[in-house]
Amino acid sequence: MADSTTFAFKSALGIGVALVVLGVGSWTLTDFAHMTALIPAFFGVVAVGLASIGRETNREQLAVYGIAALGAVGVLGSLRAVPDIIALATGEAVDSTVGVASQAIMIALGLALVVIAGRAVLADR
Repeated sequence: MADSTTFAFKSALGIGVALVVLGVGSWTLTDFAHMTALIPAFFGVVAVGLASIGRETNREQLAVYGIAALGAVGVLGSLRAVPDIIALATGEAVDSTVGVASQAIMIALGLALVVIAGRAVLADR
């Protein structure tokens, strides 16, 4: 685990920061009305933590698997928004544009975590 895991940890750190910004931004844009808008921020904090653990300890493999699992849980948790994402993309009305956009971004960033961590695991073989 050398270059691919280093890339995975740096990417997870960046994606984690992006998730924190997404969560806090969504919460702010909804006028602090829905605490669920902060869910991406919680995922981001965990991603940053896993990236830090992987970079600074001898637990690289565990951290990479954790990053992949975190990404998968984020994607699976946001999949219920796919019909709303499609509706928003086709110009139909949705209950919360901010919420739907946030979940779409959460799916994309979660998939990125899964792919990056998967590449690191495969490169280690």
